[in-house]
Amino acid sequence: MNPMIRGARMVVDTCLKIRRNEKVLIVTDPLRMKIAETIADVARKRGAAVTLICMPVGKRHGQEPPEPVALAMTHFDVVIAPTTYSLTHTQARLRACKAGARVATMPGITEEMMQRGAMLADYREVARLTNKIAALLDRASEVEVKTEAGTDLKFSIEGRRAHPDTGIFHRPGDFGNLPAGEAFIAPVEGTGEGKVVVDGSIIDTTTGRTEIVIERGVAEEIAGSSAIKLRKMLNEAGPKARNLAEFGIGTNPKARLIGQVLEDEKVLGTCHVALGDNSTFGGKVKAGIHIDGIFKKPTVELDGKLLMKEGKLLI
Repeated sequence: MNPMIRGARMVVDTCLKIRRNEKVLIVTDPLRMKIAETIADVARKRGAAVTLICMPVGKRHGQEPPEPVALAMTHFDVVIAPTTYSLTHTQARLRACKAGARVATMPGITEEMMQRGAMLADYREVARLTNKIAALLDRASEVEVKTEAGTDLKFSIEGRRAHPDTGIFHRPGDFGNLPAGEAFIAPVEGTGEGKVVVDGSIIDTTTGRTEIVIERGVAEEIAGSSAIKLRKMLNEAGPKARNLAEFGIGTNPKARLIGQVLEDEKVLGTCHVALGDNSTFGGKVKAGIHIDGIFKKPTVELDGKLLMKEGKLLI
C-alpha cells in the first residue's frame, strides 16, 4: 500500500470532506507530483471529478501562480495545492475563496510529512484550541512577545481579526494549510517595534539563529545564520517585502520541528512572525512574498495578560 494513503485520506475525508461529484482541482509542480497523485487517487475513489495541473516550480513563497492556473482555481469546489512554494498568501488563492472554493495549500509538503506528525493529528481537537486562541487575539489590541533567546517585540493588532487555521475546511470559502494548526493575525502596519530571534526555523532550515530588528513595522536589520539568503529573497521582491506581516501561534500537538516551515510553524509551544504580504488575511501590504520564522518557548502577553509562558499555554 502507498505509505502516503493515510495522510491523503485525512486531506480528502476529514479536512476537506470531499463529496461525490464535487469538482476538485489539484495544483502541483514536478517536485510534489507523487503527493498530488496520491491525493487525486483518493478523491477519485470518493466520486469527485478531479483535475490535476502541474505548473513550473516557483521562485519564492507568495509568488502568484501562472495566470491560467489562477483562473482555473476560481472554477472548482475544492482546490488542493501541494507545491514547493506557497500559494497561501496570493491573490489567486484569495480569488478562489471569494468564488466559493474550499482551499487547502500544502507548501513544502514532503512524502515523509504525509505519513506522520502534524498531518495525522486529531483535527477536531486542533480546531478547538485554534479557535479559542483566535478568539482571544480578536479581543486584544496589543501583543508583546519575548523569549530567553532574545526576542522582544511589541505591535498593535487593534481592529484586526485573527484567522484560525484549524484543518477543517468544510464550508465554501474556507482556506488554510495542511497540515494545519495555528492562529494567526496581521499586525497593524507601522506598529511593530523590537527584535525577533528565530531559533526554530526559517527558509526551511533549523540551522542556527537569525535576528531581525523591527522598527516601525519594517525589518530594518537582519543578521545571523540565514541572513544572507533572507536578505537576498527580500531584496529581489522589493521594499514591501520587509513588512512585519504576520504573528502566529502554533496549535498542533503532533507537529514536529523538522526544518519544514509548513509543519514547524504549527508546533504547539512555538510562535512565528512573517515578513512580506498580508493582504490576503486582513493587512494592507501586497508584496508577492511571505517568509515565516519560528521561535521557541515564547512568553506572550495580550493587553498585558499572559497567554503563554515559555511555550506553555495558560488557557
